[in-house]
Amino acid sequence: MRLKGRHWLMLWLIIFLGVLVAITTRQTAGFQTARRVRELREQRLALEAQRGDLERRIRAGSSRQVLVPIVQRALGLHEPADSEFVLFAMPPAGPGGR
Repeated sequence: MRLKGRHWLMLWLIIFLGVLVAITTRQTAGFQTARRVRELREQRLALEAQRGDLERRIRAGSSRQVLVPIVQRALGLHEPADSEFVLFAMPPAGPGGR
């Protein structure tokens, strides 16, 4: 059986529409991927900002200005005066090393 002109036209039209559907599907997937990447970048920036804030709060909370009053109040400790320091002298290393 030999294909007539209208059959060839329908075949090419179907191939053309199939290619258009494939291109549209691929572009849609690309746009969705680009949107997801943008959302993840924004989320990463937000998490990095939160991490910086938490690190700043940790540094502030572990400073002497914060810890000394808490220790004095909770444990009854005090900062030593200069006369309370005791320095221990290390004997010199012998011939065998340390």
